[in-house]
Amino acid sequence: MLVNLSNHPFSKWSELQSNLAIETFRQVKDIPFPHINPNHSRAEVEELVTQYIEKILALRPMAVHVMGEFTFTFLLVTELKKLNIPAIVSTTERIVSETDGKKVVTFNFVRFRHYF
Repeated sequence: MLVNLSNHPFSKWSELQSNLAIETFRQVKDIPFPHINPNHSRAEVEELVTQYIEKILALRPMAVHVMGEFTFTFLLVTELKKLNIPAIVSTTERIVSETDGKKVVTFNFVRFRHYF
């Protein structure tokens, strides 16, 4: 199973990304990425990471897809590495177009990449 810890629920992933996740991990379980208060200290973020590690361990995943606020992500991925749980990220192609003076940005999934 792949734990999807991001603000992008599995149900909204592209067909390519969904199919690759199921082919590789058989199942995907969403855990919404937490709101990280910009005023939190590092210690407060570390406590949140500890809480999320417990949630992740309870699911016994093959890997964790982590995308979100940088400090939390770094600390969480560091802990996952210590636990020998693979952490991955989605890579995308960024396509920018301008229509009627408005910038439109589209992200097309390319592949999963390991953090470590």
